[in-house]
Amino acid sequence: MKPSEMAGPPAPIAKRIDTRREHHGDVFIDPYEWLRDKDNREVVDYLEAENAFTEHVTEKLAPLRQQIFDEIKARTKETDLSVPTRRGDWWYYGRSFQGKQYGVQCRCPVTDPDDWTPPQFDENTEIPGEQVLLDENVEAEGHDFFSLGAATVSVDGNILAYSVDVKGDERYTLRFKDLRTGQRYDDEIVGIGAGATWAADNNTVYYVTVDEAWRPDTVWRHRLGSGLPAERVHHEPDERFWVAVGRTRSNKYVIIAAGSAVTSELRYADAADPQAEFTTVWPRRDSVEYSLDHAVVGGEDRFLILHNDGAENFTLVEVPVAEPTDVRTLIEHRSDVRLDSIDAFAGHLVVSYRKDALPCIQLWPVSDTGYGDPQDITFDSELMSVGLSANPNWSAPKMRIGATSFITPVRVYDLDLATGERTLLREQPVLGDYHPEDYVERRDWAIAEDGARVPISVVHRAGLEGPAPLLLYGYGAYEACEDPRFSIARLSLLDRGMIFAVAHVRGGGELGRPWYEHGKLLEKRNTFTDFASVGRHLVDTGTTRPENMVAYGGSAGGLLMGAVANMAPDLFAGILATVPFVDPLTTILDPSLPLTVTEWDEWGNPLEDPEVYAYMKSYSPYENVESRNYPAILAMTSLNDTRVYYVEPAKWVAALRHAQTDPAADAVKVLLKTEMNAGHGGISGRYERWKETAFQFAWLLDAAKAGHDGGA
Repeated sequence: MKPSEMAGPPAPIAKRIDTRREHHGDVFIDPYEWLRDKDNREVVDYLEAENAFTEHVTEKLAPLRQQIFDEIKARTKETDLSVPTRRGDWWYYGRSFQGKQYGVQCRCPVTDPDDWTPPQFDENTEIPGEQVLLDENVEAEGHDFFSLGAATVSVDGNILAYSVDVKGDERYTLRFKDLRTGQRYDDEIVGIGAGATWAADNNTVYYVTVDEAWRPDTVWRHRLGSGLPAERVHHEPDERFWVAVGRTRSNKYVIIAAGSAVTSELRYADAADPQAEFTTVWPRRDSVEYSLDHAVVGGEDRFLILHNDGAENFTLVEVPVAEPTDVRTLIEHRSDVRLDSIDAFAGHLVVSYRKDALPCIQLWPVSDTGYGDPQDITFDSELMSVGLSANPNWSAPKMRIGATSFITPVRVYDLDLATGERTLLREQPVLGDYHPEDYVERRDWAIAEDGARVPISVVHRAGLEGPAPLLLYGYGAYEACEDPRFSIARLSLLDRGMIFAVAHVRGGGELGRPWYEHGKLLEKRNTFTDFASVGRHLVDTGTTRPENMVAYGGSAGGLLMGAVANMAPDLFAGILATVPFVDPLTTILDPSLPLTVTEWDEWGNPLEDPEVYAYMKSYSPYENVESRNYPAILAMTSLNDTRVYYVEPAKWVAALRHAQTDPAADAVKVLLKTEMNAGHGGISGRYERWKETAFQFAWLLDAAKAGHDGGA
């Protein structure tokens, strides 16, 4: 579309008001910092003007958006229910209904205490004794945004504690419902974190509140119906640390976790005692992380602890609860295996680990005499993700596991612990003519600038030959892993001849802790150069071409998108960045913001360290915008996001538009879309999310010049 042919609002041009920032002798003049004040009507007007411009520019894609939305809807079983999970005397499950945005939490009574086979319900079954615990659609009425945080039932099954957020700022209101009468308690706790944990007395609830920088810093204990104020049981004064609270599967202990990005400290207390004092397991030591679960071996209470003290990829040890310094090693450290977590049950334990860039699980029998021989739970697929599913029971004859891949819908199994028999309970339904054999998934490897081998996951329709349009996704931070998972929506890309690829770049944890360590702090640029190396590899191998390749990432992955836009602008035809962390230095220099003090272990502290300051400035997308030929860019954000403020992409887009080499010709290349009633996770409601996905996919397909009716 030529600018002269555009009949609609012009590209918004943000005014420039210089704000001076000076650190370590470096002066930066920021012309768009004024956009931070969202209470300023002029700021809101600017964001709305950007929305109007984006809607106008993408109006030509409206038929494609509708087509993709219809495809997602047609492939999704809208009225459905999950596999029931037993807990106590009830089977718990979730329902969805055609036309309703949100889920409904339900349960029905167990009819035979000895039968652990979940009942076979379908969407048309009238379920005897069904009880609706919570209808999220009712809770969401009258709100433009809705998010359910906690939804947890007391140990005796009588009371539901649930929390809701109706703004998107991740501050929740905690409420209580008596499931015997259906009545709500008067108790209501405002402004907490998402979660809630019941003590074993069925009347006491633990929860966490956040400080002014949105850091979870305090654990409280509330006695339901007491009329008394909540009791503060732990406060974390160190601004690098966050806190969380939970209960062991055995229901014996409540655990308070305090952790920074590199250091952990755990406390435990008797879950049955509503006034219990908490005891530290291991005192914190800098750069030592650990996690635990409670097990009973030979009649003795033990903590199974994963830690990295002298073991970069972690080691598993056990200690008596009464003597946590009496350490016995169960799994030695290995350089090729990253131990992820430990889950203990009455008769077995499950070790979750990572090998060859994929998640795996291992089952260990537990008896009065100790531990039996480990058994790996495997599947015949190159790119299958395997993990524990819902297993709330301490003692049960079966274990629930889940498995999925890029082309395998989520499968839920029960594993009989006595016989080893595996029963498929459900495969995620995909309506229409879907056959996994019509698609191909494979692993590829690129060589990074420093010689590191970077794994790539590649998915496409069978028989597709390159070069073809390609979507390259990346994240690369916090040791997060982009594991294989199935997506109904993604089929709308694959069926139009687009390849989907994931660049498992450094900063993630796919190849163990070293893969993460070499993508953070003063090695953060490896994340960006790895992604560019993957893109070049896909071009060099004839998989795609730069004019047909688009990139996508969100949050910290949005930082990756912004950095790559500056470092390798000619490699991509388009870049989609959602809630992107594109002004990192400004944020990390401000200790009052959520992404600051607790993040210094991830990015460094530029306030105190001039080397960190200079390094972050060297890759900050916003501060390195230049007049060059950028690819098409779509930035999407949310006004109420408390993790990555909307102002970051707003400033970035304003700078990109100002730097255009040909403002008239390039006006439509840089777009900003702001959700005015949402948070970091975007809009709420499944139909609204499908519409947003359709909007993104239509833009990506258009930017990649992919065929809109199937094929490239």
